[in-house]
Amino acid sequence: MTVVGGSSGQARSAYLVRGDDPSLVGQAVHDLLAVLVEERDPAVTVEEHGTPGGEELEVGPVLDALTTPPLLTDRRVVVVREAGRLSSSDAARIVTCLAEPVSGVVLVLAAGGGTIPAALVKASQAAGGVLETAVGTGRARTQWLAEQLRGSPVRLDARAAGRLGQHLGGDVSRLRGLLGTLASAYGEDAAIDETRLEPFLGEAGAVAPWVLTDAIAEGDTPGALSSLERLLGAGGFHPLAVLAVLHHHYQAMLRLDGSGATTAEQAAAQLGSQSTFMARKALDQARRLGSARLGRAVTLLAEADLDLRGRSGLPGTTVLEVLVGRLSRLGSVRHPPGRSGTSRSAPARRRR
Repeated sequence: MTVVGGSSGQARSAYLVRGDDPSLVGQAVHDLLAVLVEERDPAVTVEEHGTPGGEELEVGPVLDALTTPPLLTDRRVVVVREAGRLSSSDAARIVTCLAEPVSGVVLVLAAGGGTIPAALVKASQAAGGVLETAVGTGRARTQWLAEQLRGSPVRLDARAAGRLGQHLGGDVSRLRGLLGTLASAYGEDAAIDETRLEPFLGEAGAVAPWVLTDAIAEGDTPGALSSLERLLGAGGFHPLAVLAVLHHHYQAMLRLDGSGATTAEQAAAQLGSQSTFMARKALDQARRLGSARLGRAVTLLAEADLDLRGRSGLPGTTVLEVLVGRLSRLGSVRHPPGRSGTSRSAPARRRR
Protein backbone atom coordinates (compact mmCIF):
# COMPACT_ATOMS: atom_id res chain seq x y z
CA MET A 1 0.00 0.00 0.00
CA THR A 2 1.54 3.30 -1.05
CA VAL A 3 0.53 6.86 -0.22
CA VAL A 4 0.31 9.27 -3.14
CA GLY A 5 0.33 12.89 -2.07
CA GLY A 6 0.38 14.11 1.49
CA SER A 7 3.16 13.23 3.90
CA SER A 8 3.80 10.96 6.84
CA GLY A 9 3.66 12.26 10.39
CA GLN A 10 0.70 14.16 11.85
CA ALA A 11 -2.78 13.47 10.47
CA ARG A 12 -3.90 15.47 7.48
CA SER A 13 -7.51 16.46 6.86
CA ALA A 14 -8.46 13.78 4.32
CA TYR A 15 -7.44 10.37 3.01
CA LEU A 16 -8.83 8.34 0.13
CA VAL A 17 -8.35 4.56 0.18
CA ARG A 18 -8.97 2.95 -3.18
CA GLY A 19 -8.31 -0.26 -5.09
CA ASP A 20 -10.01 -3.02 -7.05
CA ASP A 21 -10.37 -5.54 -4.20
CA PRO A 22 -12.95 -4.60 -1.52
CA SER A 23 -11.21 -6.84 1.02
CA LEU A 24 -7.87 -5.08 0.57
CA VAL A 25 -9.58 -1.67 0.73
CA GLY A 26 -11.22 -2.72 3.99
CA GLN A 27 -7.91 -3.94 5.42
CA ALA A 28 -6.20 -0.67 4.47
CA VAL A 29 -8.96 1.41 6.08
CA HIS A 30 -8.60 -0.69 9.25
CA ASP A 31 -4.83 -0.07 9.32
CA LEU A 32 -5.26 3.64 8.64
CA LEU A 33 -7.80 4.00 11.46
CA ALA A 34 -5.38 2.31 13.86
CA VAL A 35 -2.79 4.99 13.00
CA LEU A 36 -5.25 7.88 13.22
CA VAL A 37 -6.99 6.80 16.43
CA GLU A 38 -3.81 5.72 18.26
CA GLU A 39 -4.61 5.52 22.01
CA ARG A 40 -7.93 7.37 21.78
CA ASP A 41 -11.30 5.75 22.44
CA PRO A 42 -12.66 4.61 19.04
CA ALA A 43 -16.24 4.95 20.29
CA VAL A 44 -15.92 8.75 20.54
CA THR A 45 -13.23 9.25 17.89
CA VAL A 46 -14.56 7.37 14.84
CA GLU A 47 -17.83 8.20 13.11
CA GLU A 48 -18.94 5.84 10.32
CA HIS A 49 -21.20 6.66 7.37
CA GLY A 50 -22.38 4.33 4.61
CA THR A 51 -22.27 0.54 4.56
CA PRO A 52 -21.72 -1.87 1.64
CA GLY A 53 -25.07 -2.59 0.00
CA GLY A 54 -26.84 -0.24 2.39
CA GLU A 55 -29.36 2.49 1.73
CA GLU A 56 -28.57 5.63 -0.23
CA LEU A 57 -25.61 7.47 1.29
CA GLU A 58 -26.83 10.60 3.03
CA VAL A 59 -24.34 13.45 2.76
CA GLY A 60 -25.99 15.71 5.39
CA PRO A 61 -24.62 13.86 8.45
CA VAL A 62 -21.19 13.68 6.81
CA LEU A 63 -21.14 17.45 6.31
CA ASP A 64 -22.25 18.02 9.91
CA ALA A 65 -19.41 15.82 11.16
CA LEU A 66 -16.85 17.59 8.98
CA THR A 67 -17.90 21.09 10.10
CA THR A 68 -18.27 20.42 13.85
CA PRO A 69 -15.21 20.48 16.13
CA PRO A 70 -14.48 17.23 18.01
CA LEU A 71 -16.19 16.71 21.37
CA LEU A 72 -14.73 14.75 24.32
CA THR A 73 -11.56 14.14 22.27
CA ASP A 74 -9.04 16.12 20.24
CA ARG A 75 -9.75 14.24 16.99
CA ARG A 76 -12.78 13.07 15.06
CA VAL A 77 -12.27 10.59 12.19
CA VAL A 78 -15.17 10.63 9.74
CA VAL A 79 -15.24 7.43 7.69
CA VAL A 80 -17.34 7.32 4.52
CA ARG A 81 -17.74 3.76 3.20
CA GLU A 82 -18.74 3.06 -0.41
CA ALA A 83 -17.77 6.62 -1.32
CA GLY A 84 -18.46 5.88 -4.98
CA ARG A 85 -22.16 6.22 -4.15
CA LEU A 86 -21.73 9.95 -3.60
CA SER A 87 -23.30 12.07 -6.32
CA SER A 88 -21.29 14.82 -8.02
CA SER A 89 -23.24 17.51 -6.19
CA ASP A 90 -22.74 15.84 -2.80
CA ALA A 91 -19.04 15.34 -3.55
CA ALA A 92 -18.78 19.05 -4.39
CA ARG A 93 -20.16 19.94 -0.94
CA ILE A 94 -17.53 17.75 0.71
CA VAL A 95 -14.82 19.39 -1.41
CA THR A 96 -15.97 22.76 -0.06
CA CYS A 97 -15.52 21.47 3.49
CA LEU A 98 -12.02 20.22 2.69
CA ALA A 99 -11.06 23.66 1.39
CA GLU A 100 -11.46 25.01 4.95
CA PRO A 101 -11.04 21.98 7.24
CA VAL A 102 -11.99 22.09 10.91
CA SER A 103 -9.02 21.48 13.20
CA GLY A 104 -8.95 17.93 14.55
CA VAL A 105 -11.39 16.52 11.98
CA VAL A 106 -10.07 13.88 9.52
CA LEU A 107 -12.06 12.48 6.59
CA VAL A 108 -11.43 8.91 5.40
CA LEU A 109 -13.05 7.94 2.08
CA ALA A 110 -13.22 4.22 1.26
CA ALA A 111 -13.63 3.33 -2.40
CA GLY A 112 -16.54 1.17 -3.50
CA GLY A 113 -20.09 1.50 -4.75
CA GLY A 114 -19.06 3.12 -8.03
CA THR A 115 -16.65 5.81 -9.18
CA ILE A 116 -15.66 8.58 -6.81
CA PRO A 117 -16.11 11.98 -8.52
CA ALA A 118 -12.82 13.33 -9.85
CA ALA A 119 -13.11 16.61 -7.94
CA LEU A 120 -13.26 14.75 -4.64
CA VAL A 121 -10.26 12.59 -5.58
CA LYS A 122 -8.27 15.72 -6.41
CA ALA A 123 -9.31 17.43 -3.17
CA SER A 124 -8.32 14.36 -1.15
CA GLN A 125 -4.89 14.34 -2.76
CA ALA A 126 -4.41 18.00 -1.89
CA ALA A 127 -5.74 17.71 1.66
CA GLY A 128 -3.99 14.51 2.67
CA GLY A 129 -3.27 11.57 0.45
CA VAL A 130 -4.47 8.64 -1.60
CA LEU A 131 -3.72 5.14 -0.35
CA GLU A 132 -3.50 2.69 -3.23
CA THR A 133 -4.31 -0.95 -2.45
CA ALA A 134 -4.23 -2.29 -6.03
CA VAL A 135 -1.82 -5.22 -6.23
CA GLY A 136 -1.20 -5.16 -9.98
CA THR A 137 0.10 -8.05 -12.06
CA GLY A 138 3.42 -9.57 -13.03
CA ARG A 139 6.39 -7.89 -11.40
CA ALA A 140 4.19 -5.44 -9.47
CA ARG A 141 2.31 -8.33 -7.85
CA THR A 142 5.59 -10.09 -6.99
CA GLN A 143 6.93 -6.93 -5.36
CA TRP A 144 3.67 -6.43 -3.44
CA LEU A 145 3.79 -9.98 -2.11
CA ALA A 146 7.45 -9.58 -1.08
CA GLU A 147 6.59 -6.39 0.84
CA GLN A 148 3.75 -8.13 2.68
CA LEU A 149 5.98 -11.05 3.62
CA ARG A 150 8.68 -8.71 4.95
CA GLY A 151 6.17 -7.45 7.50
CA SER A 152 4.75 -10.90 8.19
CA PRO A 153 4.44 -12.27 11.75
CA VAL A 154 6.20 -15.43 10.48
CA ARG A 155 9.25 -16.00 8.26
CA LEU A 156 8.67 -17.93 5.02
CA ASP A 157 11.65 -19.37 3.18
CA ALA A 158 11.97 -18.80 -0.58
CA ARG A 159 10.28 -22.04 -1.61
CA ALA A 160 7.37 -21.51 0.79
CA ALA A 161 6.94 -17.90 -0.40
CA GLY A 162 6.89 -19.04 -4.03
CA ARG A 163 4.39 -21.79 -3.24
CA LEU A 164 2.17 -19.34 -1.38
CA GLY A 165 2.18 -16.82 -4.23
CA GLN A 166 1.36 -19.50 -6.80
CA HIS A 167 -1.43 -20.91 -4.64
CA LEU A 168 -3.13 -17.60 -3.85
CA GLY A 169 -3.29 -16.54 -7.48
CA GLY A 170 -5.57 -13.53 -7.67
CA ASP A 171 -7.04 -14.05 -4.18
CA VAL A 172 -4.38 -12.01 -2.41
CA SER A 173 -6.90 -10.73 0.14
CA ARG A 174 -6.51 -14.13 1.84
CA LEU A 175 -2.83 -13.47 2.58
CA ARG A 176 -3.18 -11.59 5.85
CA GLY A 177 -5.54 -14.13 7.39
CA LEU A 178 -3.32 -17.01 6.32
CA LEU A 179 -0.21 -15.41 7.81
CA GLY A 180 -2.09 -14.78 11.04
CA THR A 181 -3.17 -18.42 11.15
CA LEU A 182 0.42 -19.56 10.67
CA ALA A 183 1.53 -17.29 13.51
CA SER A 184 -1.17 -18.72 15.77
CA ALA A 185 -0.18 -22.28 14.91
CA TYR A 186 3.62 -22.00 15.05
CA GLY A 187 4.23 -18.83 17.06
CA GLU A 188 5.40 -15.32 16.22
CA ASP A 189 8.54 -15.13 14.07
CA ALA A 190 8.42 -18.90 13.38
CA ALA A 191 10.34 -20.22 10.36
CA ILE A 192 7.90 -21.61 7.76
CA ASP A 193 8.89 -24.02 5.02
CA GLU A 194 6.64 -25.76 2.46
CA THR A 195 5.94 -28.66 4.81
CA ARG A 196 4.63 -26.33 7.52
CA LEU A 197 2.74 -24.18 5.00
CA GLU A 198 0.91 -26.85 3.02
CA PRO A 199 -1.74 -27.91 5.60
CA PHE A 200 -3.02 -24.33 5.88
CA LEU A 201 -3.32 -23.42 2.19
CA GLY A 202 -6.88 -24.61 1.58
CA GLU A 203 -8.47 -24.18 -1.85
CA ALA A 204 -6.27 -22.74 -4.58
CA GLY A 205 -7.10 -19.14 -5.42
CA ALA A 206 -8.33 -17.83 -8.72
CA VAL A 207 -6.03 -17.10 -11.64
CA ALA A 208 -6.31 -14.67 -14.52
CA PRO A 209 -7.66 -16.08 -17.82
CA TRP A 210 -4.34 -15.39 -19.55
CA VAL A 211 -2.66 -17.93 -17.23
CA LEU A 212 -4.84 -20.60 -18.86
CA THR A 213 -4.20 -19.45 -22.43
CA ASP A 214 -0.46 -19.11 -21.82
CA ALA A 215 -0.28 -22.68 -20.49
CA ILE A 216 -2.20 -23.93 -23.53
CA ALA A 217 0.12 -22.03 -25.88
CA GLU A 218 3.15 -23.62 -24.21
CA GLY A 219 1.66 -27.10 -24.50
CA ASP A 220 1.66 -27.38 -20.70
CA THR A 221 -1.32 -29.69 -20.30
CA PRO A 222 -1.04 -30.19 -16.49
CA GLY A 223 -0.65 -26.44 -15.98
CA ALA A 224 -3.56 -25.67 -18.28
CA LEU A 225 -5.86 -28.15 -16.53
CA SER A 226 -4.84 -26.75 -13.14
CA SER A 227 -5.60 -23.20 -14.33
CA LEU A 228 -8.94 -24.36 -15.71
CA GLU A 229 -9.86 -25.89 -12.34
CA ARG A 230 -9.02 -22.64 -10.56
CA LEU A 231 -11.01 -20.52 -13.02
CA LEU A 232 -14.07 -22.72 -12.57
CA GLY A 233 -13.58 -23.01 -8.78
CA ALA A 234 -12.23 -19.99 -6.94
CA GLY A 235 -12.58 -17.81 -10.05
CA GLY A 236 -16.31 -18.53 -10.30
CA PHE A 237 -16.24 -18.70 -14.12
CA HIS A 238 -19.17 -20.38 -15.86
CA PRO A 239 -18.05 -22.98 -18.43
CA LEU A 240 -19.46 -20.85 -21.25
CA ALA A 241 -17.46 -17.87 -19.95
CA VAL A 242 -14.27 -19.95 -20.13
CA LEU A 243 -15.18 -20.99 -23.66
CA ALA A 244 -15.68 -17.31 -24.56
CA VAL A 245 -12.16 -16.56 -23.27
CA LEU A 246 -10.75 -19.31 -25.49
CA HIS A 247 -12.80 -18.14 -28.49
CA HIS A 248 -11.42 -14.61 -28.10
CA HIS A 249 -7.88 -15.96 -27.75
CA TYR A 250 -7.98 -17.98 -30.97
CA GLN A 251 -9.98 -15.38 -32.86
CA ALA A 252 -7.11 -12.93 -32.40
CA MET A 253 -4.67 -15.47 -33.84
CA LEU A 254 -6.98 -16.17 -36.79
CA ARG A 255 -7.15 -12.49 -37.65
CA LEU A 256 -3.36 -12.33 -37.73
CA ASP A 257 -2.82 -15.58 -39.63
CA GLY A 258 -2.02 -14.62 -43.22
CA SER A 259 -2.51 -10.91 -42.50
CA GLY A 260 1.08 -10.01 -43.35
CA ALA A 261 1.66 -8.43 -39.95
CA THR A 262 5.27 -8.88 -38.84
CA THR A 263 5.62 -6.43 -35.93
CA ALA A 264 3.74 -5.88 -32.70
CA GLU A 265 2.54 -2.50 -33.95
CA GLN A 266 1.16 -3.98 -37.17
CA ALA A 267 -0.51 -6.78 -35.22
CA ALA A 268 -2.11 -4.30 -32.81
CA ALA A 269 -3.44 -2.28 -35.75
CA GLN A 270 -4.87 -5.44 -37.32
CA LEU A 271 -6.59 -6.38 -34.06
CA GLY A 272 -7.71 -2.85 -33.23
CA SER A 273 -5.89 -3.15 -29.90
CA GLN A 274 -3.94 -0.55 -27.95
CA SER A 275 -1.76 -3.21 -26.33
CA THR A 276 1.26 -4.07 -28.45
CA PHE A 277 2.28 -6.58 -25.77
CA MET A 278 -0.89 -8.65 -26.20
CA ALA A 279 -0.72 -8.25 -29.96
CA ARG A 280 2.87 -9.55 -29.99
CA LYS A 281 1.81 -12.59 -27.96
CA ALA A 282 -1.03 -13.35 -30.38
CA LEU A 283 1.27 -12.91 -33.38
CA ASP A 284 3.95 -15.21 -31.95
CA GLN A 285 1.42 -17.85 -30.99
CA ALA A 286 -0.24 -17.73 -34.42
CA ARG A 287 3.15 -18.29 -36.04
CA ARG A 288 3.93 -21.23 -33.77
CA LEU A 289 0.60 -22.92 -34.40
CA GLY A 290 0.30 -22.29 -38.12
CA SER A 291 -2.83 -22.21 -40.26
CA ALA A 292 -3.60 -25.93 -40.19
CA ARG A 293 -3.54 -26.27 -36.41
CA LEU A 294 -5.39 -22.97 -35.96
CA GLY A 295 -8.14 -24.45 -38.11
CA ARG A 296 -8.17 -27.57 -35.97
CA ALA A 297 -8.41 -25.44 -32.83
CA VAL A 298 -11.44 -23.61 -34.21
CA THR A 299 -13.11 -26.94 -34.96
CA LEU A 300 -12.46 -28.13 -31.41
CA LEU A 301 -13.94 -24.92 -30.02
CA ALA A 302 -17.06 -25.27 -32.16
CA GLU A 303 -17.56 -28.88 -31.05
CA ALA A 304 -17.10 -27.93 -27.41
CA ASP A 305 -19.64 -25.15 -27.80
CA LEU A 306 -22.26 -27.65 -28.99
CA ASP A 307 -21.35 -30.08 -26.20
CA LEU A 308 -21.68 -27.39 -23.54
CA ARG A 309 -25.14 -26.62 -24.86
CA GLY A 310 -26.27 -30.20 -24.36
CA ARG A 311 -25.28 -32.20 -27.43
CA SER A 312 -23.10 -34.69 -25.56
CA GLY A 313 -24.84 -34.72 -22.20
CA LEU A 314 -21.44 -34.49 -20.46
CA PRO A 315 -20.86 -32.11 -17.53
CA GLY A 316 -19.46 -28.75 -18.56
CA THR A 317 -16.27 -29.32 -16.56
CA THR A 318 -15.59 -32.56 -18.44
CA VAL A 319 -16.18 -30.91 -21.82
CA LEU A 320 -13.71 -28.14 -20.99
CA GLU A 321 -11.10 -30.53 -19.62
CA VAL A 322 -11.17 -32.50 -22.88
CA LEU A 323 -11.03 -29.29 -24.92
CA VAL A 324 -8.12 -27.81 -22.93
CA GLY A 325 -6.19 -31.09 -23.17
CA ARG A 326 -6.60 -31.21 -26.94
CA LEU A 327 -5.71 -27.55 -27.42
CA SER A 328 -2.61 -28.00 -25.26
CA ARG A 329 -1.45 -30.90 -27.40
CA LEU A 330 -1.80 -28.68 -30.47
CA GLY A 331 0.45 -26.13 -28.78
CA SER A 332 3.06 -28.68 -27.76
CA VAL A 333 4.50 -29.00 -31.30
CA ARG A 334 6.72 -26.15 -32.46
CA HIS A 335 7.33 -24.92 -35.99
CA PRO A 336 10.84 -23.72 -36.83
CA PRO A 337 11.25 -19.95 -36.28
CA GLY A 338 10.13 -17.83 -39.21
CA ARG A 339 8.01 -20.60 -40.75
CA SER A 340 4.23 -20.65 -40.93
CA GLY A 341 2.21 -23.79 -40.40
CA THR A 342 1.16 -24.04 -44.04
CA SER A 343 2.86 -26.79 -46.00
CA ARG A 344 4.96 -26.22 -49.08
CA SER A 345 6.07 -28.85 -51.50
CA ALA A 346 9.66 -30.03 -51.46
CA PRO A 347 10.25 -28.99 -55.10
CA ALA A 348 9.04 -25.48 -54.30
CA ARG A 349 11.58 -25.21 -51.46
CA ARG A 350 14.41 -26.50 -53.74
CA ARG A 351 13.62 -23.88 -56.40
CA ARG A 352 14.11 -21.21 -53.74
